Amino acid sequence: MSRLTDQTYLTQAQYKDSGNLNARLAIHQRFSTNSYGWFNWLFDQLIELPVNANILELGCGTGELWKESASRIPEGWALTLTDLSDGMLDAAWRNLIVIKRGIKFERVDVQSIPYADKAFDAVIANYMLYHVPDRKKALAEIRRVLKDDGVLFAATSGRNHMREMYEWIARVSGGNAGEFALQFTLENGKDQLQEFFPRVELSHYPDGLRVTDVDVILAYVRSMASVGRLSAEEMTRLEVELRENLAMDGAIQISKDAGLFRAIK
Repeated sequence: MSRLTDQTYLTQAQYKDSGNLNARLAIHQRFSTNSYGWFNWLFDQLIELPVNANILELGCGTGELWKESASRIPEGWALTLTDLSDGMLDAAWRNLIVIKRGIKFERVDVQSIPYADKAFDAVIANYMLYHVPDRKKALAEIRRVLKDDGVLFAATSGRNHMREMYEWIARVSGGNAGEFALQFTLENGKDQLQEFFPRVELSHYPDGLRVTDVDVILAYVRSMASVGRLSAEEMTRLEVELRENLAMDGAIQISKDAGLFRAIK
């Protein structure tokens, strides 16, 4: 089984706590070329929801979406934030307890959602569906808990996302470490969603990275589930190459390929 869908690995190692996720968030927060910000853009897509919407987030991670958008959350919205990892739920609770919104936090496996039929106006799956072993079962569950005309907002990446990062890793490791093929992407996600939702739309978020701190890139690499363990020698080769590139060009450019599916029941 791929590490990307191994629930034991994901909950006990990769997402045991917020460390790896925070390392990956940091590079985007500091060096994205689109200054508007992913979470602001993602929240914009939710504005159409009813003023009294009941919203379920699956795989909420550290709750960054709601932390970044706290002042914009309508008073009437009811939020249920879930994750498979107790460590992520603890981090989300710590991030969001200060906004005093009565958010519900629960441990949930998306393949067996413990809520009633037609309970939610919207379900959010932000960069998490590619972690699900049985995606068809998960999508059937999401459809079940959505109200008629309810919306699934499913974010993911495309084939060019962080492409340079994987190229560096493959080069310094002799091709022994690098990208795992995601099973839910901007290229193949629509076909998967259309099995369960009659209307599916895709929006792209234009962005890139212009990085001026090599240590942030190295922290990102160390956090990646798809890389495994690069040897100390391989990490040193990567660091040397990146520092040479930074000295020559003044910044290291990394592609981003991100977007959001809006699937309507």
